Amino acid sequence: QWEQAQQAFERMQEAELQPDVYTYSALISAFEKGGQWEQAQQTFERMQEARLQPNVITYSSLISAFEKGGQWEQAQQAFERMQEAGLQPNVIT
Repeated sequence: QWEQAQQAFERMQEAELQPDVYTYSALISAFEKGGQWEQAQQTFERMQEARLQPNVITYSSLISAFEKGGQWEQAQQAFERMQEAGLQPNVIT
């Protein structure tokens, strides 16, 4: 499924549509569900390069992707960055 999400994202960009925080969050979530923590991290970084502010859903998906990939330190760092950004963890986080 994550491949389909990635293809849809790429088609959006080819059509010169600008992804927003929800688009990036959905893609990160798809990578998380597919066990692709590295792709999730790269997408998160691209989102920040696009000057978009991650929300709680974005961070929750990223943290879960790190957790599923056994990347505990990165999960902890993402959690801390989320709090530093003034976002409160939710039940999912």
